[in-house]
Amino acid sequence: MKLINVGFGNIVSAGKIVAIVSPESAPIKRIIQEARERGVLIDATYGRRTRAVIITESDHVVLSALQPETIAHRLSDKDGLHAPEGETEPEQEQGEEL
Repeated sequence: MKLINVGFGNIVSAGKIVAIVSPESAPIKRIIQEARERGVLIDATYGRRTRAVIITESDHVVLSALQPETIAHRLSDKDGLHAPEGETEPEQEQGEEL
């Protein structure tokens, strides 16, 4: 079973991921709200801005502070548990304190 780090040491089973999308569109915002109401939303952002929304086979929705491209890259890597050399997680916005 391959596991993917989605930020802050949170891990999701790669085989259960259906989609990794950006949270900006209205349909994705609706999916997030519906998941929250159904109790299947997992917020792995640790209070940071949501940059990726991961939808799983079981209809769970995982929010991540990492970019969708970063998570997709980890999916294609042999070992998705570690951030590549030189990459910090999550990407810090200008003026945001960690």
